[in-house]
Amino acid sequence: MAVPKGKVSKARRNKRRANWKLSVPNMVKCPQCGEFKMPHKVCKFCGYYNGKEVIKVED
Repeated sequence: MAVPKGKVSKARRNKRRANWKLSVPNMVKCPQCGEFKMPHKVCKFCGYYNGKEVIKVED
C-alpha cells in the first residue's frame, strides 16, 4: 500500500486547503428596473430580458 514519506504538519495541510473558498456571484443592474440580477438571466423583479418582456410578474 502507499505510505506517506513523513508527517504533514497541520500548517502545511491547511495551506493546501486555504484556496477552497466560495466566490461572490457576479451581479449586474437590470437596465429596465435597476434591480440587481444575475447576468444572462431574466430579471425576477420586472420579467424583462434583452429589452423584451419574457415573463409576466405579478405585483
